[in-house]
Amino acid sequence: MSDNKKQEKDFTSEVDTLLPEAEKLVKAGKLQDALDKLFVLEKQTRNAADLSSTTRLAKAIVQHTYDARNFTLLNSNIQVLSKKHGQLKAVIQAFVEQAIEWLPEIKSRDGLEKWLELVETLRSVTEGKIFLETPRARVTLLLSHHHEGVSKEASTPQKVKESLQTASDLLSDLQVETCDILIAVAIIKDAEEGKGKDAKDTLGGGEAEWVKVRVGGRKVNEQFLTEKENEDLKLKYYDLMIQHALHHSAYLDVAKYYYKVWETPSIKEDVSDKGKSALEHIVYYIVLAPHNNEQSDMLHHLFVDPALAKLELHYNLVKCFVTKELMRWPGIQSIYGGFLRKTQVFKAEKQWEDLHTRVIEHNIRVIAEYYSRIKLERLRSLLDLSLKQTEEILSRLVVSGTIWARIDRPTGIVNFRSKRSAEEVMNDWSSDMQKLLGLVEKTWMGMNAAQAAQARVKAAAGTSS
Repeated sequence: MSDNKKQEKDFTSEVDTLLPEAEKLVKAGKLQDALDKLFVLEKQTRNAADLSSTTRLAKAIVQHTYDARNFTLLNSNIQVLSKKHGQLKAVIQAFVEQAIEWLPEIKSRDGLEKWLELVETLRSVTEGKIFLETPRARVTLLLSHHHEGVSKEASTPQKVKESLQTASDLLSDLQVETCDILIAVAIIKDAEEGKGKDAKDTLGGGEAEWVKVRVGGRKVNEQFLTEKENEDLKLKYYDLMIQHALHHSAYLDVAKYYYKVWETPSIKEDVSDKGKSALEHIVYYIVLAPHNNEQSDMLHHLFVDPALAKLELHYNLVKCFVTKELMRWPGIQSIYGGFLRKTQVFKAEKQWEDLHTRVIEHNIRVIAEYYSRIKLERLRSLLDLSLKQTEEILSRLVVSGTIWARIDRPTGIVNFRSKRSAEEVMNDWSSDMQKLLGLVEKTWMGMNAAQAAQARVKAAAGTSS
């Protein structure tokens, strides 16, 4: 199977002569005789690497078989042509695409059984061939839709489950690397709809299903979604990925997906509805996300965005998190609680508790920056927590590497500065001495310049007198 061989001979004239002759034989009821003649010439054109002629002959063989409604022979010929020694890739692509176009007509006119036979034949022919990824994706998507339709007509919950699982597995197992992005997005859409809704309701929301969704989502080239004509696909895709991120409480990912949605021109221009809603959700989920470099960077970029200033309450909430000052939880509750608890995001108790946790973590980071040591009782009062809660959250931040701290239980003191080595002390001393000497030198030069200026003034005064 190769397209690298150089064409040795042009069979255009022979093909032009044979095709009408074969058509006459088919009309006379001699289908096999016509196919035999076409196969003989096809072998010659294939061995001579005549791509154009081989393609015409292969398509003619498949077309005559289809017109005769001999589906057994049609499936056989597709298999045989794809396995011919030295068959050109473009030839296989041509007759596979031709067969895919017949699928809707076969399903409506010849019945589901014939349709399934051809679908399985095409899936068999395209399996493992990277140059046939797009056709395989399209055929697999059709087959998945079929099983999804079967689930809606199933009479028992077990059959519904089996059909949906089959549809899900077909899409999840599909290898899509270079296929058309439209097919990839359709695959993710169906996979997520099936797994997000059906896995939750029918399959019990198994974690394995959500893993498949994550793997499938990575197959989509997000760069393609930035093009204007793919805007609808972009919004569908990110809506599904938001559902997946929320399932795992990955708040930072949710914020990033909403940011992608907000960057969409049609959404950003709609400042009163969809654009405003997207920006609000970015704020909600970025403050809910655990602190790290990426979250901090995104939070500060959002804070300076002019669009956020138009949402006064949300702007002030973000300002609380970017300002290195303590946020007392009772104050946050009184100012923002009434509004936030009415939103869909913070109606859930989990999200509200997560916000409380983020406020506490922010306060601990601020305290760690301004204090080298602090009494545990004082820290507890600043955080509005019990001693046990204070120790638990402090320990979690230390383990995650957000801060450095040690608790001296007998004395009840928290130390936020690690013991420095002699080398570190000497390096700091050396740096301080260099700064001091630099200031001394700068001062000395300034004094010299002032003295020189005074001397010139006195000299000029003496001369004039």
